Amino acid sequence: MSSVPSDTLLPNKWDAKHAAGLSEPEKLLYRSNLLGSDLRITNFGGGNTSAKVWQKDPLGGEEVEVLWVKGSGGDVGSMKLDGFSTLYMDKLRALKGLYRGEEFEDEMVAYLPHCTFNLNPRAASIDTPLHAYINKPHVDHMHPDAVIAIAASKDSRALTQEIFGDDIGWLPWKRPGYELGLMLEQYFNDNPNSKGVVLESHGLFTWGDSSKESYNTTVEIINKAIAWFDAKTRGAEIFGGVRHQSLDAQTRRSIASTLMPRIRSFIDAGERKIGHFNDSDAVLEFVNSNKLEALASLGTSCPDHFLRTKIRPIIIDLDPAKPDLDAVIEGLGDAFSAYREDYKSYYDRCKHDNSPGMRDPNPVIYLIPGVGMLSFAKDKATARIAGEFYVNAINVMRGSDTVSTYMGLDEQEAFDIEYWLLEEAKLQRMPKPKSLAGRVAVVTGGAGGIGKATCGRLLQEGACVVACDIDADGLKAAVSDLQSVFGKDQVRGLPVNVTSEESVIKLMHDSCAEFGGIDILVSNAGISSAAPIDETSLEVWQRNMDILSTGYFLVAREAFKIMKLQKRPASMVFVASKNGLVASPGASAYCTAKASEIQLARCIALEGAPFGIRVNVVNPDAVLRGSKIWTGEWREQRARAYDMAPDQLEEHYRQRSMLKLNVLPEDIAEAIYFLASDNAAKSTGNVVNVDAGHAPSFTR
Repeated sequence: MSSVPSDTLLPNKWDAKHAAGLSEPEKLLYRSNLLGSDLRITNFGGGNTSAKVWQKDPLGGEEVEVLWVKGSGGDVGSMKLDGFSTLYMDKLRALKGLYRGEEFEDEMVAYLPHCTFNLNPRAASIDTPLHAYINKPHVDHMHPDAVIAIAASKDSRALTQEIFGDDIGWLPWKRPGYELGLMLEQYFNDNPNSKGVVLESHGLFTWGDSSKESYNTTVEIINKAIAWFDAKTRGAEIFGGVRHQSLDAQTRRSIASTLMPRIRSFIDAGERKIGHFNDSDAVLEFVNSNKLEALASLGTSCPDHFLRTKIRPIIIDLDPAKPDLDAVIEGLGDAFSAYREDYKSYYDRCKHDNSPGMRDPNPVIYLIPGVGMLSFAKDKATARIAGEFYVNAINVMRGSDTVSTYMGLDEQEAFDIEYWLLEEAKLQRMPKPKSLAGRVAVVTGGAGGIGKATCGRLLQEGACVVACDIDADGLKAAVSDLQSVFGKDQVRGLPVNVTSEESVIKLMHDSCAEFGGIDILVSNAGISSAAPIDETSLEVWQRNMDILSTGYFLVAREAFKIMKLQKRPASMVFVASKNGLVASPGASAYCTAKASEIQLARCIALEGAPFGIRVNVVNPDAVLRGSKIWTGEWREQRARAYDMAPDQLEEHYRQRSMLKLNVLPEDIAEAIYFLASDNAAKSTGNVVNVDAGHAPSFTR
C-alpha cells in the first residue's frame, strides 16, 4: 500500500485513550460513528454494526447475552445510543425453531419485537439476524465503494480470492433477510478463522473479538481493496474514454438552475420535489464518458443504492460542445413520457399478485453530459443523499468496469426489493408530510427580526428556505442560528441587494441551483426614514423608492418568471406596513413607498391568478423587538414625533392599539405562513393587518 497516495486510503481514527473509558455499548457507538463518518466506508443510512454484550436481566438479575445492533432506519455516522436495538440472544437463537423456510422468511420480522431486551422502543432492523448468527461478539456490515466494485463484478468471487486470499470469503447474492442470516452463520462456522465475507452485489461483513479489532479489520480490508484498485486502474481508460468535455463551473451551474424549475413542472406526481445539483469530478468523469448510456442503463447493484436512486437514471440529451438549451427544454416532455412508460413496463413485467400499486414513475437521478447530475426527492436531505448514493454507484461502476464487467442488480431482484411488502409497510408508517414539505421559500430581509422569524416559521412546516439580505454579518448569524435548529440541508443564506437587477437575478438563479425552484416569495427587505416633507432630501426619497418599491418589483418579477415555469401553485407575500394604508406626518417617503408595495401586490395578483400564483400583503405595525428598522435613527425620529423617550415607544404603541397588545416578529411570521400555505389557497390580492387593532388602518 506504500505506493498508494495517503489521501486515497482510509485513516485509522481509533483513539485507544478515548475508547478506554467507554462501556461496551459506548465503544460500539464510537466505532459506528467513526465508520459512518466517511462515505467511502458506507453511505448515509447504509450498513449496520453490532456488539454482543453481557448484561444483567432487568427482571431476574442474572447475566444474559444481549445483541446491540443498529435499529431500523438509523445512520451509523450520526446515531446515538438510543439508535440501537437491544435483543436477547437466547431468544434470537430460539427463533430458528419457528423458521418455516425461505418462502416464509418475511414473517420472521414480526418475531423480533418478542426478543426485545429491557423494553427498548427502538425497532429492530431486518438485518438483525445477519449480526445475531455470526458467532463473533463484534460485527460490522458496510457498503464501501471499493468492495462493492468487487461484489458487482462479473467474476467477483475470483477477484475476492485474488485480493484477500483466505482472509475474506464470498457469498452469492441473497436479498437481506432471515435466510441470509443463516447463510452467514453457516459460512462462519465453516470458516472460523476468516475475517469477513463479501456479499455479491451487496457489501462487506467483517468481525472481531473486540470493538477495536472489528474496526481495525474493517478499515484494513477496505484499504486493501482501495490499494488493489489504485494499482489496477492507474493509467487505464476509464468508462471507455472521454466523449465530452465539461463546461466551465459557472455555465454548469447556470444550466442546472435553468433546467431545474422546468423539470419540477413534469415530476410533481402529487408530491412536490426538491432538487440537488452535483458537479463533482466523479460525476463529470461519468457523464462525459463513452459508456454513460450503456452503464447507466444497467442500474445500480447494492440494494441501498437502488432503493434511493430507482431502477435507472434519466440522461438529459445535451451536447456540451453545442449546448442548445432551448432544444433540451423542448424535448423534456417527450423524455419524461418515455421514462415513465419504461418504468410502467418494468412494473408490469415484474409485479406479483400481492405487489403494492405502482409508485411515482418519475426519475430520481438526472445525468447531463458536460454539466453534472441532478437529483429530486421529497425533501432536500433525501435529494442530496440520493445523489450521494449515485456517486457511490458511479465509483462502483468505475472499478468494476475497469477490472472486469459491471453487473447491475437483476431486474426482478431489483423490483422485489423496491416493492418488498416489508418496505411498503415501512413507507406506510412514515409520518404525514408537513404542510410546506417540498416547497422552496425565498425570504428577503432574512437577517432582521421579521425575516428571521418568518424563516423559522416556514422551516417548522417543512419548507426549504433561502434567507437573503444585504447585511452579510447579520445574514451569517441568522443562518447559523436557523441551521442549528433545522439542519444545514433546509437552509441557505444568499446575499442580495434588492435595488440591483443583476443581484436579484443572481439570487433567483442561485436559489434554483440550491433547491430546484421557488414556490414562496416573502418580500420583506426594508428600511425606514422620517422627516418633514420640506426636510426630505431627494436622496432619502429615492432610497425609500429604490428599496421598498423598486426592490419589491425586481424580486417579484424574477420570482414570477420561475413560478410560471414550474406550472404549480405558488405564493408571494409582501410585508408592507399600516403606513401603506394610513398616512403619517413626517414619513412621506416611507408611506408612499409602502403604499406602492400594496398596489404592486394587487397588480401581480391579477396577472398571477391564471398561473395559480397568489399574491397577498401583511401589514405590520410597531414591531419593535428584534427589528432592524427600529434601531438607531428611526426609533429616535418616531420618539421625537410623539415627544417621548425612545424606551417609551413600545408601551406607547401597545396602549395605542385597540387590543392593548404588543406586536412581535412571530406574529407577523404566523400571518405570512398562513397566506403562503394551502390554508389560504383561495386568497389572493388581500391585505391582512397585524397591528393589534388600529382603526384608521381598517381596509376599505
